[in-house]
Amino acid sequence: MDQDTVCSEKTLPLAVQACAYIATKLICRNSLIRSGIDHILAGTPFIVSAEADEQASEAPALCLIYTDQAGDDVCEVISHLKTRWPSARMVHLSDHLDPIAATRALQAGLDGLCPTTMSGKVLVLALELVMLGERFIPADVSRALLDAGDRSYEGGFGGSVAAVPANDGLGGKSLSGREAQILHLITQGASNKVIARDLGLAEATVKVHVKAILRKVKVSNRTQAALWAQQHMRASSHDDIMIAAE
Repeated sequence: MDQDTVCSEKTLPLAVQACAYIATKLICRNSLIRSGIDHILAGTPFIVSAEADEQASEAPALCLIYTDQAGDDVCEVISHLKTRWPSARMVHLSDHLDPIAATRALQAGLDGLCPTTMSGKVLVLALELVMLGERFIPADVSRALLDAGDRSYEGGFGGSVAAVPANDGLGGKSLSGREAQILHLITQGASNKVIARDLGLAEATVKVHVKAILRKVKVSNRTQAALWAQQHMRASSHDDIMIAAE
């Protein structure tokens, strides 16, 4: 039984371990997109309401917003939902990530901006990050905001902004083989205790490696490190962990 438990802890994604149930409202009138999101979130703590709009009586903890409308309309949707459910976290799922529209949406109270091109695993990790109180912005949008000289989002939204770290030539390329193994296990949701048991290391040694990993990939916590790994690491057929080629 102990062996089965260890296996379960290793394979559950981080979001699944974080909370047993997160009431989620999906604001989406596109049935095809809605079906895809429902499929991605199946088996995670993000339990999507059966209603296709915001008229349900239960107050959600998370609102996922998908629209084909312009940025100003998205802002109106966010403002309306914030009025109805002030404590709910707001995440916009978008096909087009325009920096100006993103800035306006963040000013309206948006907590996360996720491109529809991201993988299901990364989406779940991003939603978990939002539920932990962070704001999620893709790295390319963050860079575009900086390049445009628009820094009004920094410190202006009442919380830290968590962009997916970009592979800037330092990060993962400096990871040792052991660190890459540990980072791979972190993406599986494994705790330090489970990692130590799996790799035959002392838990204190694992903690030292984890701190080194966070420093090298330039993130501040395990969830952000897992997000980085999902985008920049891959496993070979022999379970060797490699940094994805640029």
